[in-house]
Amino acid sequence: TKIHDQGAAAVCYVSAGSWEDWRPDADAFPDDVLGRTNGWPGERWLDIRELHVLRPIMEARMDLCADKGFDGIEFDNVDGFQNRTGFDLTAHDQARYDSWLANAAHERGLSVALKNDVGQVKKLLPYFDFALNEQCFQYDECDRLLPFVDAGKAVFGVEYRLETDEFCPQANAMNFNFLKKKWALRVWRIPCR
Repeated sequence: TKIHDQGAAAVCYVSAGSWEDWRPDADAFPDDVLGRTNGWPGERWLDIRELHVLRPIMEARMDLCADKGFDGIEFDNVDGFQNRTGFDLTAHDQARYDSWLANAAHERGLSVALKNDVGQVKKLLPYFDFALNEQCFQYDECDRLLPFVDAGKAVFGVEYRLETDEFCPQANAMNFNFLKKKWALRVWRIPCR
């Protein structure tokens, strides 16, 4: 409500590719869909191929976002196929899961961000309304996000390690909306624009 009162859109965060032991629905995930840790305490990759298991859990999360009045949704950790998850995930598996997530969110009236899966931007572009990226300048992969701009869709992002003079001029030239943030993700930020 406070965000809407300021004339801005509110985006709901959902980790769709990982299990987090502190979430209220953590017990809904059976052990056989939990993979390796993704490097964060209490968090493990999910076997996204098991859509029949994940569908009701993720739909309930999307319903909660919609019921709370969010305008959009950010699905995190939707690049498991590029990581050591403990499962033999393929790019096809990931694209299938990601596009299902986007369609299910749209059915609830939510706009959808593609977060980080830059290797499949061209395939996923029709399903997603905007992109949200972490550290594409640090990892030299921002050019992969240009199809969003070319399609008239926004690209938002954050860099943690680079200084603003190392990425802001290029981000602005690419028509990206980027910030510098600290890993803790508190209020502190420096916008490029």
